Amino acid sequence: MYIFAHRGFSGEYPENTMLAFDKAAEAGADGIETDVQLTKDLVPVIMHDEMLDRTTDGHGFVGDYTYDELAKLNDSYTAKFGDKFAPQRIPTLGEFLRWMAHEATGITTNIELKNSLYYYAGMEERVISMICEYGLEDRIILSSFNNASIRLCKEIDPDIRCGFLIDPIIGNPGAYCREMGVEYYHPNFDGSMDGKKFPLTEEQVKNCTQNGIGVNVWTVNTKEDIRRMKKWGVNAVIGNFPDRGIEVNKE
Repeated sequence: MYIFAHRGFSGEYPENTMLAFDKAAEAGADGIETDVQLTKDLVPVIMHDEMLDRTTDGHGFVGDYTYDELAKLNDSYTAKFGDKFAPQRIPTLGEFLRWMAHEATGITTNIELKNSLYYYAGMEERVISMICEYGLEDRIILSSFNNASIRLCKEIDPDIRCGFLIDPIIGNPGAYCREMGVEYYHPNFDGSMDGKKFPLTEEQVKNCTQNGIGVNVWTVNTKEDIRRMKKWGVNAVIGNFPDRGIEVNKE
């Protein structure tokens, strides 16, 4: 079972920063899960939220700023960590891919295209072009809640592995992903809708396995839950504390 660090080692460090990615690699994570938005001047940047307010000292939508403007912000998530860390800069996707290519050479990355709430036209072509520029096609998984976007990714480059992000859980997920031509199903571990929980089940994992679909589950943070996912045979767990998953794999 692979251990992916959710937005880097986000349980202990500011999410989606080069610091969090470095720390995840140091901890021994197999992979990184991260998110891409586009700036006003069409630079792919690493940021989970469409808005800047939660993790930076900026305000408003990422897409309303140029990268030069965003680069002046502090991305150290002071609302959560206070002054524990030095100011961090919002990374570009290019910076992250260079890190993968030259420093974190054993890391695989799941890039979530953040184009469901706010659709960034041309994001798919731009991201895939950069992945190919760095020769990382075999170390990338693309995912999105916008399934049409993932289908477009497959049209652009059929060889890049892709997964559908799903929340809440759907029925017969393996057949759905197989028929849509993607390799992975990315369910929310304890999916919820309208205040009700729809957690992932062992039967759904088996349904995917029987259809040749890998299951990459988010966000799994306790050792007990990680052990259960390993027992069920998921392909990967995506969590904020990769060290815990690594410890479970060593048991």
